[in-house]
Order: sequence, then C-alpha cells, then structure tokens
Amino acid sequence: MACFLVPAGEAVVTTVVQKMVKKKEKEQQKGFKWTQRLGWLNRMLWGGVALLALEHIWHGEVVPWPPFLTAMKNPADIPPMLNEMAKVGTTMAVAVTCVWLLMVLVAEIIVAKSKKPVEEV
Repeated sequence: MACFLVPAGEAVVTTVVQKMVKKKEKEQQKGFKWTQRLGWLNRMLWGGVALLALEHIWHGEVVPWPPFLTAMKNPADIPPMLNEMAKVGTTMAVAVTCVWLLMVLVAEIIVAKSKKPVEEV
C-alpha cells in the first residue's frame, strides 16, 4: 500500500546529505569523493521508489486525488498500511542500503589495489 514511502524518506535524507557533502568536497578539492558513492545510493533508492510507486498506481493503491493512498479512506485499513510500511518498507530500505555498502566496499578495495605498487616476482 505505502511501503515505498520508507525508502523515499531515506532517499530524501541521503539526497540532502549528498548536497551538504558536495559543498564540503568543493572546499577541499582533493581526496576521495563521497558524493559519487552517495549518488549510487540515491539512484538506487529513487529508482526503486519510482518503480514501486508506479506498481502501486497500477494496482489502484495510490490515486491522484486526496488522500492519495486508498488505504487512508477507511480508518480500518490504516493499521495494516502502517504495518506494511514498518515491515516491508523498512526491509527494502535496509536491503538497498546493504547492497550499496557492499558496492562501496568493493569499490574501495579496487581503488586500494590499483594504488598499491606492483611487486616483481
């Protein structure tokens, strides 16, 4: 029903953090760029949110008129909606973030290996 709102909230926060980090990186002008890595996370989150929102629109769970979420029309549907957001939405946000952390780790290992001098055999 509204599980995509949890990753959307995370995407908003990470987008703001990316903008703040970008300003600091411009001042420093050197070193490794976190904005690129945060950009990966933002693209993954916003892309997932867009696909999930489209899927929810397709199934009639999200409509273009207030209250936008069809579960909000009936007060009895609100607790299951919040439960879905808590369980499914949080799981999706955590899963995407874990995949991103793995991507950053692999990228850091690759960068570290490329800077290491090659030993002769």
